[in-house]
Amino acid sequence: MKTLIVLAFLALIAYNLGAGLYFMLTDKGGSSRMVKALTRRIALSVVLILLLIAGIATGFVQPHGVVG
Repeated sequence: MKTLIVLAFLALIAYNLGAGLYFMLTDKGGSSRMVKALTRRIALSVVLILLLIAGIATGFVQPHGVVG
């Protein structure tokens, strides 16, 4: 379940990044849709980071070290 939540956030972040690129190429500075899409991307990234920090702090998510 934890993995699905993280993957859903990452998919939404990638979608908003792609939407920002699309709006940048098509709007030619005529609207603020690109800024809104990139703002949503940043907000989702911050929320994801905060959720991961809270999950690690509460023990819900257990990080592992890099093996190698």
